[in-house]
Amino acid sequence: EYLMESGGGSVQPGGSLKLSCAASSYAVNTYCMGWFREVPGKIQEGVAVICPDGQTSYADSVKGRFTISVLRARNTLFLQMNDLQPEDASVYYCAADYRPQGLIDGVEDVLHYAYQGQGTQVSVSS
Repeated sequence: EYLMESGGGSVQPGGSLKLSCAASSYAVNTYCMGWFREVPGKIQEGVAVICPDGQTSYADSVKGRFTISVLRARNTLFLQMNDLQPEDASVYYCAADYRPQGLIDGVEDVLHYAYQGQGTQVSVSS
């Protein structure tokens, strides 16, 4: 499965960005999909996940600020990020995998999804 992220950039604290992940029709209709981020030192954090039944899960650090969604007509996964803070600066990766059990393993399970994109950089500074 080929995943391609876009939408990264540089914003000031309090700003917004919307990340996109282009995928296949099969992926958006069959896989749980999500986002994780990697900071310097290779620390990875699950950010948000969504499954075909609409279930979502978020990291506590982004709840109320980030929203994950899927537009199946465009085979695209999104991550709307509002009120960005310096600690959100990272490389953001899109990921997908078959999860018949849904989100029972929580948002951190996205780190173990089989398919991952190349990442898009998000910078937050004044």
